[in-house]
Amino acid sequence: MSEVSETIPVILALLLGFTVAMYVVLDGFDLGIGILFPFFSREDERDQIMNSVAPFWDGNETWLVLGGVSLWAGFPKAFAVILPAVYMPVMFLLLALIFRGVAFEFRWVAKPHHRKWDVSFAVGSIVAAFAQGLILGALLQEIRIQGNQFAGGPLDWLTPFSLMCGVAVVVGYALLGATWLMMKTVDGVEQRSRKLALPLLAALMAFIAIVSVWTPLQIGRIAERWFSTPNIFFLSQIPVATLLVAWLCYYGIKKGRPILPFATSVGLFLLAYLGLVASNAPYIVPPSMTIWQAASHPSSQVFYLIGASILMPMILVYTVLVFWLFRGKVKPGEGYH
Repeated sequence: MSEVSETIPVILALLLGFTVAMYVVLDGFDLGIGILFPFFSREDERDQIMNSVAPFWDGNETWLVLGGVSLWAGFPKAFAVILPAVYMPVMFLLLALIFRGVAFEFRWVAKPHHRKWDVSFAVGSIVAAFAQGLILGALLQEIRIQGNQFAGGPLDWLTPFSLMCGVAVVVGYALLGATWLMMKTVDGVEQRSRKLALPLLAALMAFIAIVSVWTPLQIGRIAERWFSTPNIFFLSQIPVATLLVAWLCYYGIKKGRPILPFATSVGLFLLAYLGLVASNAPYIVPPSMTIWQAASHPSSQVFYLIGASILMPMILVYTVLVFWLFRGKVKPGEGYH
């Protein structure tokens, strides 16, 4: 029984990590096109951009719901600590996603009086991405806990580090959006996205470097994790792989390859995510609460795993099917509305 109670939280943590990664990648590119929306002023270009994600965006946010439920059901003690620590960024995120979703639908039916919905779509996307970065920064900089309860203040999340993480996520999502548009659109939208992608790639790599230096300097346990032997020989492969993938992304952008830039920008996100996990595992609330300390009762864990084992394959099949059915580029005048 003890082995089961030790193993199930690990499975739940892997499930939670997978859902978060899926959300970041899938909702990242459609938030990214909203961030880039102000760079495209022509109406036909904006319609083409919106139609490139019209079949996908609603389903992508399913992973956010699944991730939240996984945290709440699998690790309720962590949920009870994290949520009070980041109440305000979470509220910003949810309101921005609602505003953005409404704007996505209403801009089509409000034409030709839809400018306010264009603004709402862009602002909602930027705020949602920035709020996610604030939440990430607040978690990485360590939440104050006393007696398994949040012991900090309502503005503990508001620090230079979390603000930097917010900007970094906005830049990263913009890169995902730009490379998505390179892959899914043609003509002027594709060319302008290609021009935007190069500086965004450079900015994202700069932010990855800043986080890679800032976190070990600020947090001793992370420095020990990365630079002690034999860890350094294994973990050093992550920055090496990041540099290689960044070069491939640069190459794909310069050569105008349709798929390589998007695939490699996704790879950069996954490698950065892997680096953060390597820095903090097995803590789910660094540095005070491990996945075993935060896990729910074993019976609750098993109940949730049964439900997730049914639901997650359905979501994966739906996701793959939608991407397959709506593959190819979206040309001007084509759409799903």
